[in-house]
Amino acid sequence: MGPREQRMIDLGYSPECHLKTGAIYRPVVIDGTTAYVAGCVPFDENQRLTSKGKVPTDVSLEDAQKAAALCAANILRLVRCEVGSLDRIERMLKVVGFVNSDPNFGEQHLVINGASQLLVDVLGEAGWHARSAVGMAALPLGASVEVEAIVKLKPA
Repeated sequence: MGPREQRMIDLGYSPECHLKTGAIYRPVVIDGTTAYVAGCVPFDENQRLTSKGKVPTDVSLEDAQKAAALCAANILRLVRCEVGSLDRIERMLKVVGFVNSDPNFGEQHLVINGASQLLVDVLGEAGWHARSAVGMAALPLGASVEVEAIVKLKPA
Protein backbone atom coordinates (compact mmCIF):
# COMPACT_ATOMS: atom_id res chain seq x y z
CA MET A 1 0.00 0.00 0.00
CA GLY A 2 1.36 3.39 -1.00
CA PRO A 3 1.41 6.71 0.86
CA ARG A 4 -1.70 7.97 -0.94
CA GLU A 5 -3.72 4.96 0.17
CA GLN A 6 -2.42 5.51 3.69
CA ARG A 7 -3.56 9.16 3.55
CA MET A 8 -7.04 7.96 2.59
CA ILE A 9 -7.06 5.64 5.60
CA ASP A 10 -5.79 8.42 7.86
CA LEU A 11 -8.69 10.60 6.65
CA GLY A 12 -11.20 7.83 7.43
CA TYR A 13 -11.70 6.33 3.97
CA SER A 14 -10.78 2.80 2.99
CA PRO A 15 -9.01 2.71 -0.40
CA GLU A 16 -10.74 -0.60 -1.18
CA CYS A 17 -13.46 -0.43 -3.83
CA HIS A 18 -16.74 -2.21 -3.23
CA LEU A 19 -18.79 -0.06 -5.61
CA LYS A 20 -21.06 -1.63 -8.19
CA THR A 21 -22.49 0.00 -11.28
CA GLY A 22 -26.23 0.50 -11.29
CA ALA A 23 -26.70 1.07 -15.01
CA ILE A 24 -25.15 0.32 -18.39
CA TYR A 25 -21.72 2.01 -18.35
CA ARG A 26 -18.13 1.54 -17.27
CA PRO A 27 -17.13 3.43 -14.11
CA VAL A 28 -13.67 4.22 -15.53
CA VAL A 29 -12.68 4.49 -19.19
CA ILE A 30 -9.01 4.93 -20.02
CA ASP A 31 -7.74 6.44 -23.26
CA GLY A 32 -3.95 6.52 -23.29
CA THR A 33 -2.98 8.26 -20.05
CA THR A 34 -6.38 9.88 -19.51
CA ALA A 35 -8.94 8.25 -17.23
CA TYR A 36 -12.55 9.41 -17.37
CA VAL A 37 -14.34 8.58 -14.14
CA ALA A 38 -18.14 8.37 -14.21
CA GLY A 39 -20.19 10.38 -11.74
CA CYS A 40 -20.02 9.05 -8.20
CA VAL A 41 -22.73 9.59 -5.62
CA PRO A 42 -22.02 9.31 -1.88
CA PHE A 43 -22.18 5.54 -1.42
CA ASP A 44 -20.39 4.21 1.64
CA GLU A 45 -18.42 0.96 1.72
CA ASN A 46 -21.66 -1.00 2.23
CA GLN A 47 -23.30 0.40 -0.92
CA ARG A 48 -25.53 2.62 1.23
CA LEU A 49 -26.39 6.08 -0.10
CA THR A 50 -25.40 8.33 2.79
CA SER A 51 -26.83 11.66 1.66
CA LYS A 52 -30.18 12.21 -0.04
CA GLY A 53 -32.23 15.31 -0.69
CA LYS A 54 -32.01 18.99 -1.51
CA VAL A 55 -29.24 21.23 -0.27
CA PRO A 56 -29.71 23.11 2.05
CA THR A 57 -33.33 22.17 2.96
CA ASP A 58 -32.86 18.42 3.50
CA VAL A 59 -29.05 18.32 3.72
CA SER A 60 -26.99 21.03 5.40
CA LEU A 61 -24.09 22.67 3.60
CA GLU A 62 -21.66 20.95 5.95
CA ASP A 63 -23.20 17.51 5.41
CA ALA A 64 -23.24 18.09 1.65
CA GLN A 65 -19.52 18.91 1.79
CA LYS A 66 -18.93 15.59 3.59
CA ALA A 67 -21.00 13.83 0.91
CA ALA A 68 -18.90 15.49 -1.80
CA ALA A 69 -15.74 14.27 -0.06
CA LEU A 70 -17.16 10.73 -0.07
CA CYS A 71 -17.86 11.09 -3.80
CA ALA A 72 -14.20 12.05 -4.32
CA ALA A 73 -13.06 9.08 -2.23
CA ASN A 74 -15.18 6.87 -4.50
CA ILE A 75 -13.49 8.39 -7.55
CA LEU A 76 -10.09 7.51 -6.08
CA ARG A 77 -11.29 4.01 -5.21
CA LEU A 78 -12.50 3.42 -8.76
CA VAL A 79 -9.23 4.64 -10.29
CA ARG A 80 -7.22 2.48 -7.88
CA CYS A 81 -9.36 -0.55 -8.74
CA GLU A 82 -8.81 0.05 -12.45
CA VAL A 83 -5.05 0.76 -12.42
CA GLY A 84 -3.87 -0.96 -9.22
CA SER A 85 -2.49 1.97 -7.21
CA LEU A 86 -3.15 5.63 -6.50
CA ASP A 87 0.53 6.16 -7.32
CA ARG A 88 -0.47 5.85 -10.99
CA ILE A 89 -2.28 9.19 -10.74
CA GLU A 90 -0.06 11.90 -12.20
CA ARG A 91 -2.63 14.61 -11.53
CA MET A 92 -6.30 15.41 -11.40
CA LEU A 93 -7.29 17.35 -14.49
CA LYS A 94 -10.96 18.22 -14.11
CA VAL A 95 -13.68 17.72 -11.51
CA VAL A 96 -17.36 18.39 -12.14
CA GLY A 97 -19.70 18.49 -9.18
CA PHE A 98 -23.48 18.40 -9.28
CA VAL A 99 -25.52 19.51 -6.29
CA ASN A 100 -29.19 18.63 -5.78
CA SER A 101 -30.12 22.21 -4.99
CA ASP A 102 -33.07 24.18 -3.75
CA PRO A 103 -34.00 26.75 -6.43
CA ASN A 104 -32.55 29.69 -4.48
CA PHE A 105 -29.36 27.94 -3.32
CA GLY A 106 -26.24 29.42 -4.89
CA GLU A 107 -23.40 27.93 -2.88
CA GLN A 108 -22.69 24.85 -5.03
CA HIS A 109 -19.02 25.79 -5.18
CA LEU A 110 -18.78 25.52 -1.38
CA VAL A 111 -20.37 22.06 -1.44
CA ILE A 112 -17.92 20.77 -4.06
CA ASN A 113 -15.03 22.18 -2.02
CA GLY A 114 -15.51 19.01 0.04
CA ALA A 115 -14.46 16.90 -2.95
CA SER A 116 -11.63 19.22 -3.97
CA GLN A 117 -10.20 19.29 -0.45
CA LEU A 118 -10.13 15.50 -0.20
CA LEU A 119 -8.32 15.20 -3.54
CA VAL A 120 -5.68 17.71 -2.46
CA ASP A 121 -5.36 16.07 0.98
CA VAL A 122 -4.78 12.63 -0.56
CA LEU A 123 -2.80 13.52 -3.70
CA GLY A 124 -0.99 16.68 -2.63
CA GLU A 125 -0.04 18.99 -5.50
CA ALA A 126 -1.32 16.40 -8.00
CA GLY A 127 -4.81 16.80 -6.52
CA TRP A 128 -5.27 20.39 -7.76
CA HIS A 129 -7.66 20.53 -10.71
CA ALA A 130 -9.92 22.64 -12.89
CA ARG A 131 -13.51 22.45 -11.68
CA SER A 132 -17.16 23.17 -12.32
CA ALA A 133 -19.90 23.11 -9.66
CA VAL A 134 -23.51 23.25 -10.81
CA GLY A 135 -26.94 23.07 -9.25
CA MET A 136 -29.41 20.44 -10.43
CA ALA A 137 -33.12 19.93 -9.94
CA ALA A 138 -32.55 16.24 -9.17
CA LEU A 139 -29.81 13.61 -9.12
CA PRO A 140 -29.93 9.81 -9.47
CA LEU A 141 -31.45 8.02 -6.47
CA GLY A 142 -32.21 11.40 -4.89
CA ALA A 143 -28.53 11.86 -3.98
CA SER A 144 -27.56 15.27 -2.66
CA VAL A 145 -24.27 15.35 -4.59
CA GLU A 146 -22.57 13.68 -7.55
CA VAL A 147 -18.96 14.18 -8.66
CA GLU A 148 -17.14 13.06 -11.80
CA ALA A 149 -13.49 13.51 -12.83
CA ILE A 150 -10.87 13.39 -15.53
CA VAL A 151 -7.52 12.06 -14.35
CA LYS A 152 -4.07 12.02 -15.98
CA LEU A 153 -2.26 8.75 -15.32
CA LYS A 154 1.44 7.96 -15.32
CA PRO A 155 2.30 5.50 -18.10
CA ALA A 156 2.14 1.88 -16.94
